Amino acid sequence: MRLARRDFLRGAASGAALLGLPRVTAAETRLAPADASIDPLVRLIEDTPRDRLLEEMGARIRKGLSYRETVGALLLAAVRNVQPRPVGFKFHAVLAIHSAHQASQAAPDRDRWLPIFWGLDYFKSSQAEERQKTGWKLGPVNESSVPAAGKAKAAFLDAMDRWDLEAADGAAAALARNFGANDVFESFARVGPRDFRDIGHKVIYVAGAFRLLQAVGWNHAEPVLRSLALALNYHTGENPSKADHAADRPGRSNRERISKVRAGWIEGKIDDHAASDLYAAFRTAGDEDAAAKTVELLNAGVSPASLWDAILTAGGEILMRRANILSLHALTTMNAMRHCFETAASDETRRFILLQAAAFVPHFRGKLDREVKLDELPPAEGSPTVEDIFADVGKDNLSASRKALAFRKAGGDPKAVIDMARLLIFSKGRDAHDYKFNSAVLEDVEHLTPGWRDRYLAASLHYLKGTNSPDSGLLGRVRAALKG
Repeated sequence: MRLARRDFLRGAASGAALLGLPRVTAAETRLAPADASIDPLVRLIEDTPRDRLLEEMGARIRKGLSYRETVGALLLAAVRNVQPRPVGFKFHAVLAIHSAHQASQAAPDRDRWLPIFWGLDYFKSSQAEERQKTGWKLGPVNESSVPAAGKAKAAFLDAMDRWDLEAADGAAAALARNFGANDVFESFARVGPRDFRDIGHKVIYVAGAFRLLQAVGWNHAEPVLRSLALALNYHTGENPSKADHAADRPGRSNRERISKVRAGWIEGKIDDHAASDLYAAFRTAGDEDAAAKTVELLNAGVSPASLWDAILTAGGEILMRRANILSLHALTTMNAMRHCFETAASDETRRFILLQAAAFVPHFRGKLDREVKLDELPPAEGSPTVEDIFADVGKDNLSASRKALAFRKAGGDPKAVIDMARLLIFSKGRDAHDYKFNSAVLEDVEHLTPGWRDRYLAASLHYLKGTNSPDSGLLGRVRAALKG
């Protein structure tokens, strides 16, 4: 029998209502700054065994513990206990917190706790792995390495240029103590996209860290920025400032290339033909040619928005041609790149981020498994429903994409597809990539111009969850944790 969407929406992920948890309103997820009273909660999260943490947190929530305190404490516990080197693997316990928060913001009131409870449990798994393998914890900063306020910005950028770990740690602490979020973001946004190590996780961390600090309060910035500085300095082999690693070459070329971009470049015109031209070039171009083509189009008067259409949708086509860990990061990394581009105030930094985004696309392309051209993909026959689309996800993803295009061609509301994709993450999301991908692509759908939005959404179905995907087991664990 066809699953009625109304029935699914009523019952698929109604976890918090079934558990008797307090509802979280949309207003409550727009977090206000927290204060030092959060420290006991951080220690509770750090010290409570995994099989007891959800129960302990549930009991406190019933007594009035707020959403913002919970998210803030989870962030601090994670950065203190999970090493950001390399910037991936178990460190996803940190990287996925912002994605979980995004999922909560988009959820019905009754379900907003579910992604955060997933984040708490995931952190305990990563903390246990860290303890077993390294025993690492974020220690106190070496105060002798903390520069004076007036020298902090220059000291940070100098340390990052030299890949000097201790100097960067001290400078990050000085930035947190003496400057506000906007000032500090500019320094990190300049460095986050500079190299292609860790397949984009560095810039993902920059975007997510600052978005969460905006939510939980800048008074918690120091440990987060120190963790972020450690992550951005990660490399293997010879110091990159003294070597010619492949991961650094696009950044070095683009530092020089940005001077070739015309004045007034930000005021270009929307041009779908130019976007299609760049989009087609991404299928074969190397990083140098991709960045040069981007400069050419900017100088021809094309709007950066059209170039982002091509960059984001090219990532979607890569995912369709080879759905794996590397290709899904073509979308999550570009989501972070786009956010940093839109948030940065420095014209130089914005030009650099845009050229780096274009140069990174070929690195995600790799060896592709099949020939698919997203811009030529025909819609399915008939008038499929949202349920028809998601019944194919995970079973026949190409069919799901074609049905999504047919749904839109028939006048279907894209919000219905987005709502279903968001809803399914609560019951089907299993790991950090599920949450990161879901939150990133569903945010970017709304930033694409109309002519590209449908294609991008259709491509994203290759890694979203379908109605036939197995349940994560989260709802059962949370019910058990809060029972009685």
